[in-house]
Amino acid sequence: MAVVAMKSETFDRRSSANRAIQMAASVRQRVGVPQHVPICVYDICEKLGVTVRFIDNSMEGMYQKSVRPQIYLSSKRPLPRRAYNCAHELGHHVFGDGSSIDELQEGARTPSWNDPKEFLADSFAAHLLMPTIGLRGAFNSRVLECNSATPGQLYVIACDFGVGYTTLITHLSIGLRMMTQSRASELKRITPKAIRASLLGEETDAPLIIAGSKRLNPRVDTEVGSLILLPEDAFVDAEKLRPVRRIENASLFEAIEPGIAQVRTPNWAAFARIARTEYMGLARYRHLEDC
Repeated sequence: MAVVAMKSETFDRRSSANRAIQMAASVRQRVGVPQHVPICVYDICEKLGVTVRFIDNSMEGMYQKSVRPQIYLSSKRPLPRRAYNCAHELGHHVFGDGSSIDELQEGARTPSWNDPKEFLADSFAAHLLMPTIGLRGAFNSRVLECNSATPGQLYVIACDFGVGYTTLITHLSIGLRMMTQSRASELKRITPKAIRASLLGEETDAPLIIAGSKRLNPRVDTEVGSLILLPEDAFVDAEKLRPVRRIENASLFEAIEPGIAQVRTPNWAAFARIARTEYMGLARYRHLEDC
């Protein structure tokens, strides 16, 4: 398998970003997904004939170009990171790149933006997962301004689109220029762990997803051991979601079994799709229940 070599080049980033935006919109149109809604990138890959597999490896992701193209993702990365890495590798596929390996980097994803292929794939991933019209809708539905939104409010919007808190801020400030650089720097000093502690009233290392009636995404993708904060009047599948406690006007649940659980309130409904912790195997089977 040929591996794309990383190299630094001078190139037109604005032109590349525009190509990424157009390709992201084209892919959504090709698979019949509206331009404003959050997506499941694994479903997108499936529709495009790209097989996605989670493996026990310390890399970020790998794209294998072949008659039956494959994307391999590390099952050790957090769920939002896996989704973003998958969209990045899909970018290599749709732009016709050769096979590539993205090495594991500690902390937030910091790609080599001096490499035109990596920059293009990263820009594509951001616009595919976080389209401009979708983000504006998420802010408008909550009557929020991008530059004045609190860390907790931005965390909720990141949950809507299945991306990380820092990833959302980077896209808002650099990709879309909806947020000032100074505000982005200020927000990035606050960690997701600190936000979770503020929202829950105690520190936890468990991943947390927040979902409610303003959520644009009808799916809540999570894995066993993760926490889900729902409206206080939510009804859930008790076999898969264990009640933890009430928090002000919300109810906290823990995902305890893989499978698909219905979540509903009098005016809102969604499906929680629960995978095994650090699931390894084909992405299409990640929500299968234990026998």
